[in-house]
Amino acid sequence: MPVKAVNRIMQMLSSVAPGGYTIRPRLHALRGVHIGKDVWIGQYVYIDENHPDAVKIGDNCAINIRTSIYAHMYFGPPKKIGGFVKEVVIENNVFIGPHCLILPGVHIGEGAVIKGGTVVSRNVPPYTLWGMPDAGPLAKITVPLKPGHTYQEFVRGLRPIRKHRK
Repeated sequence: MPVKAVNRIMQMLSSVAPGGYTIRPRLHALRGVHIGKDVWIGQYVYIDENHPDAVKIGDNCAINIRTSIYAHMYFGPPKKIGGFVKEVVIENNVFIGPHCLILPGVHIGEGAVIKGGTVVSRNVPPYTLWGMPDAGPLAKITVPLKPGHTYQEFVRGLRPIRKHRK
C-alpha cells in the first residue's frame, strides 16, 4: 500500500481513536508529526495528512476537538498550478481551543492560548491569549483564487477594506 494511503488511514484512525494522551498522539507521531511529551489531542483533530512532518508540537500542549492544522496549501494539482508547504510550530505549554484552524507557516509561541473557533493565520507571541472578537470583511478580491491564477497573484490583487471605528 502506498505511503500516502497509509498516512490517510492513520489520520482517520487518530481522529476517532480513544486516548487523547496516548493512542491519538502516538498515531500522529507514527505518521511523522513531531510531538513532544504529555501532549493531549482531542477527537476529530486533523493534522496535515500530506505533510505531517512539517508540523511540530511541543511538550504539555492541548489541541481540542475538531481543530485543523495545515502545513500546505495547494491550488489544484501541485505540478500544474502550484502551492506551498510551510512548517507549523506549536511551542511548549500551548492550549488550542475547539474548532480552531491553524494555517501554514504559523508559529505559536510558548504558553499561548488560542480561543476556540479562531483562524490563526499569523504568528502568535508567547504567553498571549489569541482570538478575534468579531468577524467581517477584510478585503475586496480582484483576482480569483482558482486555476489560472497563482496564489501570489491572488494576494497581490487583494484590496484591504478599512474598518471604521465606532
